[in-house]
Amino acid sequence: MRTVELLLNETADAAVREAWRRLADAGLPSQARHRSPTNSPHLTLAACPELTAPIRWELARAADALPLPVRFAGLIRFERPTSVLAWSLVPDEALTDLHRTVWDAVTSDNRPETLNPFHAPGSWSPHITLGRTRRPGAFGGRRIPEILPPPPLSARLTTLRSYDTETGTLEILHPRP
Repeated sequence: MRTVELLLNETADAAVREAWRRLADAGLPSQARHRSPTNSPHLTLAACPELTAPIRWELARAADALPLPVRFAGLIRFERPTSVLAWSLVPDEALTDLHRTVWDAVTSDNRPETLNPFHAPGSWSPHITLGRTRRPGAFGGRRIPEILPPPPLSARLTTLRSYDTETGTLEILHPRP
C-alpha cells in the first residue's frame, strides 16, 4: 500500500513531536514510540495499492499548491479499528480542494474497493496523529488535555510524500517542473 501524505513546516513538526514526547512520558500511547526513521508528523490524504504514472502526474499537480497554510482546530479522538488521539485541522477550502485533487488522482487508476473509505471526500477528517493503539478507549481520560501543549495556531503543509508500507521507503512527490 502507498500512502499520500503532507509534511508540516519545522515549527509545527516540533510542536507535534513535543506532544508525542509528553504522551510517552505520561505512559500513554504515542507516535514517539515508533522508532522508524520514516516516522514524522504528517497529514494522510489517501492510500492506494500503487502510484501509477497517471496518478503521479496528478500528484505533481497537487504538489504545486504547496506550501499550504492550515489552522489547527483542537484535540480529536477516533475509535475506528484503533483508538487514535490527534490534533484536527480546519478543513478550509484550500485544504479540501487539495485533498480532492489527491483523491481524484488515486481513484483514477485504482479499484475503489482497494481504497480506505475514511479518506474519501465527505468522510475524511484532516488530522495529525499524536497517538494510536489497539486498546479501545485508551484516550478517554480527562487528563490528556492537561498533559499536552496546545496545538499550534497555524502551520504550513510543505511537502507531499508517499510511504510504501511493503518496503518501508519514502518518496518525495515533487511539483511539476
